[in-house]
Amino acid sequence: MNPDTLVNLFLYTIPALITGLIAFYFFKEHTKNEDGRRRFLLKKEMQVNALPLRLQAYERMTLFLERITPSKLLIRVQPMSEDKNDYETLLISNIEQEFEHNLSQQIYISDECWSIILTAKNSTIQLVRKAAMSEKTDSANKLREVILSEMMEKRAPSDAALSFIKEEVSDMW
Repeated sequence: MNPDTLVNLFLYTIPALITGLIAFYFFKEHTKNEDGRRRFLLKKEMQVNALPLRLQAYERMTLFLERITPSKLLIRVQPMSEDKNDYETLLISNIEQEFEHNLSQQIYISDECWSIILTAKNSTIQLVRKAAMSEKTDSANKLREVILSEMMEKRAPSDAALSFIKEEVSDMW
């Protein structure tokens, strides 16, 4: 092979390779940008569809917390007998049923919010148990009085969780 032919081959090959590499780079960047744009649009569409579900979950958990607020719980759940232990069991089972009814909502709310709601539920149950163990409590009506007087002295456990939900929902806007 002639050295002039070899030089001519390099002179034609090098610009073709450079042009090919530049085209490859631009094609790769264009593909990456298009993929990112598609992902962004898909994520945006998913957020639009998920927002109503998330808001509904926060609404349901707000309703749950309102329903287990001791003062409202005592009005809604009347004692069936004068036995304080039966009434304590009835109140706690009512709280647990409400909670189990809303258990699936945890997938739509943050882990921190779910943890606070769980703490409010457990604190409310503890409040009922503590009032039932009080020496002043000897009947279902007396249990109601002890719980209500406790609520006059301090906030209901569900109040803190409700405040957290309101704050978290306001951060969504």
